[in-house]
Amino acid sequence: MILKAKHKTGLVFFPAFDWAISPTNPEREERLLYTQDQVLEEGLFDIDGITEFKPDLVTVNDIQRVHFCVPDEWAVTTESHFISAGGAKTIGMAVLDRKVDRGFALVRPPGHHAMRVVHGSRGFCNINIEAVMIEYLRQAYGIDRVAIVDTDCHHGDGTQDIYWHDPDTLFISIHQDGRTLYPGSGFPGERGGSNALGTTINIPLPPNTSEEGFLYAIKNTVLPILADFKPDIIINSAGQDNHYSDPITNMNFSAQGYAALTEMLKPDIAVLEGGYSIEGALPYVNVGIILAMAGIDYSGVTEPDYDRLALRQSPEVTQVIERVCDTTLSYWQQKDVKRSQLLMGERFEEHTRHIYYDTDGIRETQTERNRLCPDCAGSWKIDSSSDRGQRILAIHIPRKACKNCIQLGHDWLDAADTRDFHLIFLQDRTADNYQKKSSITA
Repeated sequence: MILKAKHKTGLVFFPAFDWAISPTNPEREERLLYTQDQVLEEGLFDIDGITEFKPDLVTVNDIQRVHFCVPDEWAVTTESHFISAGGAKTIGMAVLDRKVDRGFALVRPPGHHAMRVVHGSRGFCNINIEAVMIEYLRQAYGIDRVAIVDTDCHHGDGTQDIYWHDPDTLFISIHQDGRTLYPGSGFPGERGGSNALGTTINIPLPPNTSEEGFLYAIKNTVLPILADFKPDIIINSAGQDNHYSDPITNMNFSAQGYAALTEMLKPDIAVLEGGYSIEGALPYVNVGIILAMAGIDYSGVTEPDYDRLALRQSPEVTQVIERVCDTTLSYWQQKDVKRSQLLMGERFEEHTRHIYYDTDGIRETQTERNRLCPDCAGSWKIDSSSDRGQRILAIHIPRKACKNCIQLGHDWLDAADTRDFHLIFLQDRTADNYQKKSSITA
């Protein structure tokens, strides 16, 4: 008898065997090799309703809807980045075209540490492949409200940055506490910009959290928030480095836990992020996720060395998780009142921050100024300088900008002096238009 998927599920594989950071880096060429072999060995492509798609390339225009790349897109990427993002785009199109019900892009390089401005690589990420996919789907298919649930062990700081000011994008990151793991961010108080306050959700979990705690957070915090937000589509940034065997994290999740998470979350699209136990975890985790997405029994998927008792969560860890989840949910429930209060004050906000590109060793300083607007997400601009000598001005007009914010964005562009900046960018999402001006010396 041929096994049949309850939910038609599409898969894209792109192992990127021609791309690596270094021979010893966790994000190395063979990271998806064992997963690919396991999927074939288990006969998943023989299941009626599981279909493989070949990845397409994204275009420069696709990237420009999301990023300001310094000095340009090809300077900070390789062809593998275009194909990896293209794999996510391909599976997104397959879902939106109703060729499949759900889809999983098993691709590398990953993307969730890549922020709006890109001077180089940080956290193994150059461009944010989920965001590139999402903004393409918005432009091509007209979807509006998007929920991203990032289950990577590391805080998805890049995705948070990209959607910080967007009230139509709910970003939820469940991760190991930033006091104990890179990138050192992702605390409950990080809730989004004033125009989108509350639509950034951070759930930091203590080291040694097991699947019990992780699934508790999904059930008691993530699912109620998703039900309240009512997204058009749910994206899972499916990092797998919460696994108990991962070499660079401190969590106790299993393949069964990942499959259960997927069954509970019911993502329309999943995109692979981290996960560096390439033999002990990824083959089993990914098979579990695929079966769960397809609605097929995954109870037989177990790592050879799995010991549930040894990975049991302590009462102290449980108490911390419960407190964090309660706090996070209360922040969500208070968001509308708090946002209204903020929008009654000053018309502009300004802040400065420092960003370190750990993969490339680049230091960046940003000063951001954004308009507080009662009618839209508000236009904003970033004055960004790196220690490589590049200073740029990046101006963003959001998708559903009001007339005042559209005008403000163009006024900023007209007033910007190329003698002060190497490059000046305008990202006008109302017209799907991207402009760049260069100084004479750039």
